[in-house]
Amino acid sequence: MWGGRFDAGPAELMQRINASHPFDRKLWRQDIRQSRAHAAMLKDRGLLSGADHQAIVDGLSQVEAEIEAGTFSWRDDLEDIHMHVEHRLSEIAGPAGRRLHTARSRNDQVATSMRLWARDTLDHLDAGLRALQSALLEHADRHADTVMPGFTHLQPAQPVTLGHHLLAYVEMLERDRGRVRDARERLNECPLGAAALAGTPFPIDREATAAALGFRRPMRNSIDAVSDRDFVLEVLSAAAIAAVHLSRLAEELVLWSTPAFGFVKLPDAFSTGSSIMPQKRNPDAAELVRAKSGRILGAFVAIATVLKALPLAYAKDLQEDKEPLFDATEALAVSVAALTGMVEALTFDTAPMQAMAAVGHPTATDLADWLVTSAGMPFRDAHEAAGRAVRLAEERGCRLEELSLGDLQSIVPDVTTDVFDVLGIDSSLARRTSAGGSAPTLVRAAVAAARARLS
Repeated sequence: MWGGRFDAGPAELMQRINASHPFDRKLWRQDIRQSRAHAAMLKDRGLLSGADHQAIVDGLSQVEAEIEAGTFSWRDDLEDIHMHVEHRLSEIAGPAGRRLHTARSRNDQVATSMRLWARDTLDHLDAGLRALQSALLEHADRHADTVMPGFTHLQPAQPVTLGHHLLAYVEMLERDRGRVRDARERLNECPLGAAALAGTPFPIDREATAAALGFRRPMRNSIDAVSDRDFVLEVLSAAAIAAVHLSRLAEELVLWSTPAFGFVKLPDAFSTGSSIMPQKRNPDAAELVRAKSGRILGAFVAIATVLKALPLAYAKDLQEDKEPLFDATEALAVSVAALTGMVEALTFDTAPMQAMAAVGHPTATDLADWLVTSAGMPFRDAHEAAGRAVRLAEERGCRLEELSLGDLQSIVPDVTTDVFDVLGIDSSLARRTSAGGSAPTLVRAAVAAARARLS
């Protein structure tokens, strides 16, 4: 493959460190696809005869069939998937196969295959994230009125509904999908035709190959086309943020499935037992989703480190872009699928949720708000008065709404019996009607709106 420049072949150790086909063979579909587009363009531009073009097309189909069937022969001396395909094509098609590389370098060939693969992968991830949103929406709809504690600092804060809580993740995932789509849009430019780094003197048609491969346009600068992998970084960035969101949801499922919470029962299909303790029911799938976020974040750091000091244009360092990208996107895909399956099959125990929602005087803010609107107090004064009422309830060992009118009037003489209309959990929820709030009517409307977006 190196032509006549070298007298001797590479050392065995050089072959080992240089060979990338054990992992970049994932790109074989993309390599064959772009080779077909390149061959068609060469023929249309008079750079390839009709007979040679047909031999290449037929040869590529045979290579494709061999890889599909698992009969293809892989060799370390051929380094990567691109050299493997070209070598086997030349065996099948003869001299015609050796003409395919006209006006093309492995530099633009690799970059094109990577962008095609990343585009396909982002489409798959987007579909997976959408499926998880749908699973969450089913529960959110079913539990639009189910009371649960809303937390800050992992302490019960104000009552919300389970549906409202789950919709928060639907919104996070919507932004994740937006980042996925943004990354896809930006990477959808074609490097093919940039050749090694400076373009080519052959009269090629880069617009034609870009269109044939579904790219928006050819990349505008040949050096940039072969030397940058910011699209890999952007895919990994989107993947890392999504993985963090999945990890947060997984962590809550782990917490909620403990006896201390008892909010949820995870399905058998996504739980495991213990080798020694017969009673155990472990949320291993959720824990693994939580852990894989670190792996995905690590991939982003790895590629950023590879790129940070590379001079233009191409350097072999860029071969290291593949394994972290492949590993991270696969880890994210399996995390999304596992979490989707878990969410679809889990069941919520609403009684412990409702019990915990009443803990810690969760309607104290409602009392302060009532003092502002009905007693005309400045909010800071109302906040202090509500705090005194909470302290009194704790001294009496009762709930805030169980204090007597006289108790409350001992703190704020202007309090009337109307105050008790806002101290109940249900009334607190119903009054949270500001846009994006947790009132059940708003939750049901938010579910409907989210379903409309997904459809």
